[in-house]
Amino acid sequence: MGGRVESIFMTGQGGAAMERVAAVEALEGQGFKGDRYCTRSGYWTGIDECQVTLIAGEDLDAITEQLGVAIQNGEHRRNLVTREIALMSLAGQLFRIGEAVFGFDRPRPPCAYIASLTERRMTKALWNRGGICARVVRSGMVRPGDAIEIMESPPPELGGGLPDWNAR
Repeated sequence: MGGRVESIFMTGQGGAAMERVAAVEALEGQGFKGDRYCTRSGYWTGIDECQVTLIAGEDLDAITEQLGVAIQNGEHRRNLVTREIALMSLAGQLFRIGEAVFGFDRPRPPCAYIASLTERRMTKALWNRGGICARVVRSGMVRPGDAIEIMESPPPELGGGLPDWNAR
């Protein structure tokens, strides 16, 4: 069962505030056009970067309710806020969001750096609910409201499965 994109956040510079956007272009093998990791200006560039990050809106709701941590306006520093999908169910999968195709890369745990940009409790708040990293396998536009659909039969031009990320 698929979910949907609730909101999209990005920033063009490492450490700058995340901004909500109405649509974004996913670029194959790069990330979101204009985002800090696509432009190679993110804090983790070359170390532990993700092309695109996703986080569950349900986890953000729980963090706000349980801990009172402000996290609904991009403080989580993830690109896509999702609803109605267990993000770890995407492990080992190719999935379509809007016009783009993504491949699951790995879970995205929080780091201490995020607390230095937001508030000291942010790393703890995101522990075990920091979302996932994905790679852009095919370019296309992504918008809030777009469905997240696991691709049962990847198109032939994608080689029939998940790319080998270690070959990067």
